[in-house]
Amino acid sequence: MTATTSSHIDKIARAVQSGAAGAQSRLAASWFRSVVKHGLDPAQTRAPEYLSAKDIDARKEALGRVAVIAEAKLDQLFALVGSSGCGVVLTDNQGVIVDHRFGDADMGVFHDWGLGAGADWSEAAQGTNGIGTCLTERREVIIHRDQHFMASNIAMSCIDAPVYGAEGQIVAALDVSSARAGQTETMNGMISELVRQAARSIEADNFQDKFRDARVLVVNDPGDGVSLLATNADDIVIGATRAARRAFELQSEGALKPVPLVDLIGRDKTSKGFERAQRAAVMRALVRAEQNISLAARELGVSRATLYRRMKRLGITG
Repeated sequence: MTATTSSHIDKIARAVQSGAAGAQSRLAASWFRSVVKHGLDPAQTRAPEYLSAKDIDARKEALGRVAVIAEAKLDQLFALVGSSGCGVVLTDNQGVIVDHRFGDADMGVFHDWGLGAGADWSEAAQGTNGIGTCLTERREVIIHRDQHFMASNIAMSCIDAPVYGAEGQIVAALDVSSARAGQTETMNGMISELVRQAARSIEADNFQDKFRDARVLVVNDPGDGVSLLATNADDIVIGATRAARRAFELQSEGALKPVPLVDLIGRDKTSKGFERAQRAAVMRALVRAEQNISLAARELGVSRATLYRRMKRLGITG
């Protein structure tokens, strides 16, 4: 055991034995979980274990369109970070690697570290690490070198972001891991933004794919997520991304309870809902008829005189 390894193990032991790990930092809380909840030993060493090709295929199939959509995003992300010795990894929501991109020169190193397809990187299996801690804490994380729990993992830097499904649930984790000794925390910070953007791009494409027959709206979001709403032909919201659910205080996960779009955005507080719907219908008819009152009345199935009266009542000038 090297002095560095011994020092790392002692540091974790002191943090866990202090009795206030969770209050110290999120990192210490994760170390505490690794020992107390998962019964792991930071000094433990074992050869990498991989699931069979059949099991990996089953997990990819369970990811559905997310796995397919993610392929191009993995390629794009690897094109940006691969030359610096980084690998790109996609896992399912249990932390099992289902796809990756590694450079030829670094393939052996990543495989020796257990980052091949079928490896389990949950916190229960590896303790504190980018993939497992990202999924456990449901947030973007950077686990740099000796922030890892296992002493055998302290040469790595891992940058991760969760990927949310079309119904607000975590479906995957996107990871960039470094195989180079020169990886710095500053570099990690820059890569983290790329990982975040790629994860949100997967979410957006997957959401639009699921609601391909609906109208998808981009709505303002004060956070950094992808805030999309899907509506049907009657302007009823039938889907929302996690960020949109958070922004509009909708249920966080699961099939969305339908809600009128007007109840969420752009509502005119001074007019009744029925009157606003009538006004919208009249305005659509006028636009389609290029302001021709007779044609608009015909589309609405009313007389010209009735349409004039309705426009006057709704405050629409012809």
